[in-house]
Amino acid sequence: MILQAHGVTAGYVPDLPILRDVSLVARAGQITLIIGPNGAGKSTLIKAIAGLVPVSAGKITFENSDITDIRTDQLAAKGIAYVPQTDNIFRSLTIRQNLDLALRRAGSGSAETLAQLFDQFPALADKQRDKAGTLSGGQRQFLAIAMALAASPRLILMDEPSAGLSPKAAQEVLEHARALTGQGVSILLVEQNVKQALRLADHCFILAEGRNQVDGAAQSLLNDTVVGEIYLGGRRVAPA
Repeated sequence: MILQAHGVTAGYVPDLPILRDVSLVARAGQITLIIGPNGAGKSTLIKAIAGLVPVSAGKITFENSDITDIRTDQLAAKGIAYVPQTDNIFRSLTIRQNLDLALRRAGSGSAETLAQLFDQFPALADKQRDKAGTLSGGQRQFLAIAMALAASPRLILMDEPSAGLSPKAAQEVLEHARALTGQGVSILLVEQNVKQALRLADHCFILAEGRNQVDGAAQSLLNDTVVGEIYLGGRRVAPA
């Protein structure tokens, strides 16, 4: 395993936890998916792992190193990148400037690394002198992912990368996440596009009301009625 969260209780306000005793395991070279109805605590969990939400109980480890309540600016040095749902690029800068900034923050300004990123995202290469704010929704997500890759992470935390995208763009973004695992990058993915994500992920954890409900192989959950029951509020495996 590359990442493990055990018994995590976390929230923005002391004594008002959003997550209660949540656990998950992410394996190297795989997409680990987190789904659940609105308010389930999915984004809170990924933000807790990224050090953006304080953890009041439990433990988070990355490659057997304790990263509970890690400072976000230390993530890259550990080999972790975080791609938030929104505000994940600098819209007033050009695509090239966004990538140059990401490379400098990663301690690498090499032309070779930049060329590799443009090879991986040819649509960005064609528009590299354009302002990032002019990109389509899908292209903005590709830029955010490219910026994350600038630090050569072993794990990328992605928070709803397909939110607000057209079905085609959403599929392209999720398929690219799948392709990254072939390069040895592990993905922890929060996603509301449930069916598409389940088809591409390896393992899935379902949350509801801040607690673990069900987990299993993603493909096996694709047509499992319990998924729909949890989303509709008619089924809870763990006590509220």
